[in-house]
Amino acid sequence: MKVLLVVYDNESHISQFPIGLAYLASAIRNAHGGNKHTVEVYEQNVYHWQDSHLTAFLDENEYDAVIVSVIGGYYQYKKLLNLSHAINTSKRRDKFKYLIGGHGPAAAPEYFLEKTGADVVGIGEGEITIVELLDAFENNTPLQDVKGIGFIDKESYIYIYSGRRELINNIDLIPFPAYDLFSINHYALLHLPNSSPTDRCLTMLSGRGCIFSCNFCYRLDKGFRPRSAQSIIDEIRFLKEKYAITYIGFYDELLMSSKKRTKELCQAFLDANLNIKWECNGRLNFADIPTLTLMKEAGCTFINYGIESLDNTTLKVMHKALTKKMIIEGIENTLKVGMSPGLNIIYGNINEPLSAIDDAVDFLLKYDDHSQRRTIRPVTPYPGSELFDIAVKSGKIKDVAEFYEKLHTNSDLLCVNFTNNSEEEIYDALYKANKKLLDAYNQSQARKVDELCYNLYVNKDKNFRGFRQT
Repeated sequence: MKVLLVVYDNESHISQFPIGLAYLASAIRNAHGGNKHTVEVYEQNVYHWQDSHLTAFLDENEYDAVIVSVIGGYYQYKKLLNLSHAINTSKRRDKFKYLIGGHGPAAAPEYFLEKTGADVVGIGEGEITIVELLDAFENNTPLQDVKGIGFIDKESYIYIYSGRRELINNIDLIPFPAYDLFSINHYALLHLPNSSPTDRCLTMLSGRGCIFSCNFCYRLDKGFRPRSAQSIIDEIRFLKEKYAITYIGFYDELLMSSKKRTKELCQAFLDANLNIKWECNGRLNFADIPTLTLMKEAGCTFINYGIESLDNTTLKVMHKALTKKMIIEGIENTLKVGMSPGLNIIYGNINEPLSAIDDAVDFLLKYDDHSQRRTIRPVTPYPGSELFDIAVKSGKIKDVAEFYEKLHTNSDLLCVNFTNNSEEEIYDALYKANKKLLDAYNQSQARKVDELCYNLYVNKDKNFRGFRQT
């Protein structure tokens, strides 16, 4: 089988490395000893081609399968519909299978099949599923024998789910992403928090899954599976030697799954003398001084924290396993050891008081070091999440179609109001809050420019190289 992976354009000047598709590409290419299937990548995200370009590309090139994967955002939903139209209008459409996957389609497979005209949707971890599915296409064997997929039966027009695909327990056995198929020199230009202008940055995974169950999370696969320290080190060394990468962004859901694991991983980095900068997603209940000190010594410069709320009752509703006291202590510890914290806060979970917005603003103004531009967004009940099920049961959302076609139009606007306040009150509070936060961020940038001017013209800074955009 000849397979084309389509990386959609998210309209970023420099795109984040599409690590999920890269893992899929590696699984396809390595199947059956690496002597059977071939893979190519269509990087719309790098070259910003119009969707019509994909139609022409498919008209001119022969493939047996075309794959698109998206998460559950409003932009990604619309983009998937547009790409599906481009794919389905190719004059060669009857010659290839169209496959979709990712957290968005996986949470509502029948709906996405109907909207996109795809032949199959992947549900769950894809490395084993995709190989079995390609073999089924090639050998003309029943699709229902392939676990982890959904499709519309062509004879009965009935949706069929083949059953849950078991997770890969030892993820060290999964081959590294197929980096060589992607434009790594493009992705390496991505600016990550506290990276220097000359750093070459790339994202990778330290594990899969999460040990927590936030009510707004739409991750379908439960549990957490860490990679071994040696496997992570081997991949980092490969990226340094092959692509001169100097900064790693660990973009899995939770590198800090425990103090013990975090310390062991950091010590392994030090023992291996990796000399690499990195960032990760972390947990504030594990953010004590000894753990954070070791993380910084091992090269960590930034920890992204899912705070979500400063209201203790709301934190319980979310299943965050955090308290306001834990949050403040963890953030103060992070700043104390000299690392930047990513302060993610959302508003609007079930019965969350309006005062939580003011509390969040006070917190952010006190602790944000402005390594990122930070605002407060409304919570979104994505299909697949507990919050979505609650919204449907309470009559706030009719179904997936209403969510994607009418309610979820923008991540900075309310999709569903779970609070006891009116939308007008919420928008007024968010406007005032985010204006303060953005003003504070802009003032911090202005101070940096003032410092540059002072050092240049007063201290005669000979290392100054122009007022450059960063």
